[in-house]
Amino acid sequence: MAYFNTALTFSSDAFPPFDPGWFRDFFTGSTLDFVRFSRDEETTGGEARFAEQALGLFPGDRVLDVPCGGGRMALELASQGFDVTGVDFSEGLLETARRGALDLGLPVSWVQRDMRDLPWEGEFDAVLCWWNSFGYFDDPGNSDFLRAVFRALKPGGRFLLDTPLAETSLPGMEPQQRTWYPAGDLLALEERDYDHETGRLESEWTFIHDGRQDGRTEKRWFSLRLYTYRELAALLREAGFSALRAYGSLEGEPFELGAPWLYLVAEKPPD
Repeated sequence: MAYFNTALTFSSDAFPPFDPGWFRDFFTGSTLDFVRFSRDEETTGGEARFAEQALGLFPGDRVLDVPCGGGRMALELASQGFDVTGVDFSEGLLETARRGALDLGLPVSWVQRDMRDLPWEGEFDAVLCWWNSFGYFDDPGNSDFLRAVFRALKPGGRFLLDTPLAETSLPGMEPQQRTWYPAGDLLALEERDYDHETGRLESEWTFIHDGRQDGRTEKRWFSLRLYTYRELAALLREAGFSALRAYGSLEGEPFELGAPWLYLVAEKPPD
């Protein structure tokens, strides 16, 4: 019988070791422009409608958007009559959110804070973590965030998590995969790789300012912990959540093998 060495390695020496504070450098400069201009109003409206239905929201419900970035989802939900609080560590993105709320006349509360350290206990009907914003930290840090969300929710409150998984990202991934994204007058190139030892998706982002004479470019490193569904469900249950519901698209289709993304609703048990 012949045995073949079929070891598959995506990781590359070109990517630096995991830096626990990588996100503090990433969300600066051109990244802020990318976040501001990457989603249009139609896309935001569709995502907000899905969130409203998945979370079972009623007018006047208190909703926490964390991290809220430039306020895209928070502002859309506030325009539908929900009492919204947005949390982000980036002052630059929060300034964008504040300007948006002022322009639209919406009473959103904005808080600059680490998402792992939420000060509320039992105050929100729902919490939203949207647009690939989970998995930034090491495993203890990601668990700290889930526990903070659990504490912030009222009994019976729901948490909606929008995230990729190992099952959704790795099957079609090639070594050093390259993807271009347009955003306003910005072009962004993501070159990503997978480190199987840490379970992290590592990316180098190059931002190119289209139309500017100086042709300025900026580079940033991005790192995301890719969990399997089983691992993520275990983290949520360890944090205290129950009654998980998993969707594979914004149309509400059940999550299954082959789905491109995960939209997961977890519930804090009622008293």
